[in-house]
Amino acid sequence: MDLKAKPFYLSDEDIKWVEETKASLTLDEKLGQLFFPIGYSPNEQYLQYEILSKNPGGLMFRTGKTEELFNAYSYLQTNSKVPMLLAANLEAGGDGIVLEGTAFGKQMQVAATDDPEQAYRLAKVSCSEGQAVGCNYAFAPVVDIDFNYHSPITNVRTYGSDPEKVKKFGLEYMRGAKECGSAVAIKHFPGDGVDEVDQHILTSVNSLSCEEWDKTYGDVYKTLIDEGALSVMVGHIALPSYQKKFNPNLPKKLMPASLSPELLQNLLRDQLGFNGMIITDATPMVGFLCAMDREKSVPYCIEAGCDMILFNKDYDEDIQFMKKGYEEGILSEKRLDEALTRILAMKAALRLHEKRANGTLVPDKKNLPVIGSDEHVAWAKECADKSVTLVKDTQALLPISPKKHKRVLYEIMGGCASEKRVEETFVKLMEAEGFEMIPYVKEEFDFNKPIKFESVTEFRNKYDLVIYLGNVENASNKTTARLNWHTIFGAGNNIPWFVEVVPTMFISLQIPYHLLDVPMIKTYINAYSNHDYVIESVVEKILGRSEFKGVSPVDPFCGKEYLAY
Repeated sequence: MDLKAKPFYLSDEDIKWVEETKASLTLDEKLGQLFFPIGYSPNEQYLQYEILSKNPGGLMFRTGKTEELFNAYSYLQTNSKVPMLLAANLEAGGDGIVLEGTAFGKQMQVAATDDPEQAYRLAKVSCSEGQAVGCNYAFAPVVDIDFNYHSPITNVRTYGSDPEKVKKFGLEYMRGAKECGSAVAIKHFPGDGVDEVDQHILTSVNSLSCEEWDKTYGDVYKTLIDEGALSVMVGHIALPSYQKKFNPNLPKKLMPASLSPELLQNLLRDQLGFNGMIITDATPMVGFLCAMDREKSVPYCIEAGCDMILFNKDYDEDIQFMKKGYEEGILSEKRLDEALTRILAMKAALRLHEKRANGTLVPDKKNLPVIGSDEHVAWAKECADKSVTLVKDTQALLPISPKKHKRVLYEIMGGCASEKRVEETFVKLMEAEGFEMIPYVKEEFDFNKPIKFESVTEFRNKYDLVIYLGNVENASNKTTARLNWHTIFGAGNNIPWFVEVVPTMFISLQIPYHLLDVPMIKTYINAYSNHDYVIESVVEKILGRSEFKGVSPVDPFCGKEYLAY
């Protein structure tokens, strides 16, 4: 381990701080630094007795209010024995850390602009707004490759299915983060997006051969590592080809990368030359939990090659598991020292020790106005304008107008928490243009009694246009990201049986693959994010006031030629 080399580039003074800090810590405090728990309350008593008393190396809050998070992070940095890494999922904008933050756009939306500068802006918005409240560590960028359109967890979180684009946009995110003074965690090593499952609920598998992996994920990781990524987040994802290559006697049971010395040491450290800090993905995920007894896996993941463990099943219990594992030799003194050294080296690389010494570790409140600033909003609107993608319009429907398409039947598909906001924004914009917006109302049928179905003539006479808004949000613990219908056999007006009767359009505000379920719809648009700026841009484009500029980062036809017609 060379602390003067990439990615730390520490001076002799910096290394002295690392060594002196290590020497000042008790065993319990050293073990504490290995943990990166999640915070549940900004209350100072909670922070003091539930967090700081255990000396964690870092902490992450879910999205919260600006003032509360600013105060919480300030308290943590003021009262911690060692400066802390404070992180957030800054994948899509400042709204990844504070509710008032700028919603810039999902990574796939950014990629659809076909302009790497937008990834740089994404990082500048995300990390500068994070820094304003005290966040110094971005769990981003996602450098998974969206090879499998059935994946329920990758899709819009990625820069698409082209490894070259993923690499270019990942590099630009790193450039922007570095300018903000933030560390990145490139994720999720060894790479998600090949299979069709979610590591939150089982150990997923990257099934590529060694040669295929080298040309794709391997090239992306090697490039970003060479450019100085400070940390790598390791997923609960197996890579059997390389695990078997480095260990021919490997048991048949799948072992996630977070518990695989073959992937952590042989591949990531030795072959790819990564000298930085390795953090696990969240360890309450089943992909980690099902691999071995947690009493063993907590200390073993550090012994196998990780340096920090993200989140806990039970924080106090995990601390005891780590200590017991150290006492029983599951975690060696050598690996404890290596992990601790890299954690402290990363903090030194971020100048946290200098900031504490000169009184700037806690940010100045005067920087808070950067959150949601006019410049950031303008950038987000520009990204939205450049990203909305017309996938097909084989019926020559566009542009629409209230003169031709006055009565619009619409439905929001997805059932997600954002549905009310999405509906209110879209309907308000359309009504302002003179459209009569008619919401779909679920009809209940008793198939044991005679049913009066709406006739084709009745439907044609009631509506001039039908619009579906796909709002199936990308989320963990879901087995699919597909459309679900309320009715069957053409009963009611939920399923698009009427595409040859009334012009019909589908606008996906999230998942880009819904044509798989609605191939009969002849006008289809992908927008990749459901932010208000994106919805505003979509309306401008379907009205013909703005051209479609987006370039799809994936194949929206899912390799099926018939979906294009």
